[in-house]
Amino acid sequence: MRREEVFARDAYRCVYCGQPFPAEELTVDHVQPRVRGGDNSGGNVVTACGGCNALKGHRRLSEFLRAEPTAHHHFFRLAAGKVHTRHLRAVEEELRKRG
Repeated sequence: MRREEVFARDAYRCVYCGQPFPAEELTVDHVQPRVRGGDNSGGNVVTACGGCNALKGHRRLSEFLRAEPTAHHHFFRLAAGKVHTRHLRAVEEELRKRG
């Protein structure tokens, strides 16, 4: 899925802070990182603003969501129905295990 398609699907809104941004301030973030077997499919990528993506850094998504309650709230609200269910379940499971 192309960047522009991801941004349009997510209404140019960061799934972590919930704010809308112009396309040039957005990035694509992988729910399941490519180094951990994730791909570039629409069910594995979400829109993130540059600030949230930098704040997340190289942490696992569950670690970032645990540390950032606002991001946790917005991610599950905005990513539901767009991200593969298996990825959402995996993140939820990691949050329960380490919570």
